Amino acid sequence: MKSACHSQYDRRLLLLILLVALVLRAGFVVWLQERLDATGRDYLISGDAEGYWDLAKTIVKGEDYAIHSPPRSVHRMPGLPAVLAISISIFGESRFAARILLATLGALSCGLLYLLGKRIHSSAAGLIAAALLAISPASIGFSGVILSETLFGFTMLLSLLGAVSLIEQLTQSSVSVSKVCGWALLTGILIGLGVYTKPSWILVGPLLGFLLLAFISPRWNSGIAAVLMTLGMVLVLLPWGVRNQNVSGHFKLTTFWMGPSLYDGLNPQATGASDMRFFDDDQLPNEMTEYEVDKEYQRRSWEFAKANPSRVVSLAGAKLWRYWKPWPNAAQFDKALIRIGLCLYTIPVFFLAAWGAWKIWEKNWSIVVCAGPIFYFAGLHMIFVSSLRYRLPAEAPLLVLSAIGILSICGRLNDESKRRAD
Repeated sequence: MKSACHSQYDRRLLLLILLVALVLRAGFVVWLQERLDATGRDYLISGDAEGYWDLAKTIVKGEDYAIHSPPRSVHRMPGLPAVLAISISIFGESRFAARILLATLGALSCGLLYLLGKRIHSSAAGLIAAALLAISPASIGFSGVILSETLFGFTMLLSLLGAVSLIEQLTQSSVSVSKVCGWALLTGILIGLGVYTKPSWILVGPLLGFLLLAFISPRWNSGIAAVLMTLGMVLVLLPWGVRNQNVSGHFKLTTFWMGPSLYDGLNPQATGASDMRFFDDDQLPNEMTEYEVDKEYQRRSWEFAKANPSRVVSLAGAKLWRYWKPWPNAAQFDKALIRIGLCLYTIPVFFLAAWGAWKIWEKNWSIVVCAGPIFYFAGLHMIFVSSLRYRLPAEAPLLVLSAIGILSICGRLNDESKRRAD
């Protein structure tokens, strides 16, 4: 009876957290839309956002999935444009409605984070993590921006929940092969859904498979899981790869934008921030196919890296600082109030996460799931360009460790209070 009451209380508290998350995000969207309308702007951060919106319109109209001139058909993954297309199909070309839809997904991510925290530690940890995400200033701010971070954060948490379930099956004393196979395939499918929003997530499937094979015995169980998980991911991405083969003559599970993105981070003028002016200056799409442009910029990037190893190391340090810096890098957001607000949230959260990881150090797989994504993207963006934007989705699972840190501190304070009372 007591357990049932406690469970009902947790559900009510979770619903309250989800409501707060939605109100904060929707409120920010209303404020942002009013500001944009007043200044005659369509987007807070133009460029990528405009491209996603234009691609969404091509989906709704049944046109070729391509933007720019000459057209780029394998330029962006279709995850976010597909979600935006749903909004356009229902509400018309209302960017406000699309922002509300993304804000709703951002609020629902708090629910997924609760489930992750509950699976890894306890219901209390899940509730605290969900509450921390609900009030995250950066998460609230990005929920109104038509970029991929909010949607990717949602799909990433889904894939991490699958990974936790798979690891639980593999580490049980009595392993069910059928359940291992089922969870491996499902986890791969969920990772694939994440790749449809952020192509760099594609390395997580084989990387997690390698970790399972290297550290979980018996090897044949973890080997089966690794293979099936990678297979599930590839199967989900296969329609996109076949489509890319048909439109470009080259099979590709992600996009032909890696080369320009890589050169953005590795070129003679690189600073660690994104500056794609070189792409407009070079005008390579006028002379080459999309595939050839991708390969050409990859070649230039590696040539620069080989010729300037010390510069690459220096850039990596600058990118690492941009990634971990508690406040935004972009000049338009570099305001005192924003700096203070983000620092007051981010710095304690990071310290609490470190303490939480220390308290559950023996549960190494839990730490891998919670902290792995943020360090994974830190490593990637030491090569590509870097900013807070790329760290933001991976902060969500890290909050589970922050919640564990809070519970540990509260438990110690309670024990101290009891000792003093005695």
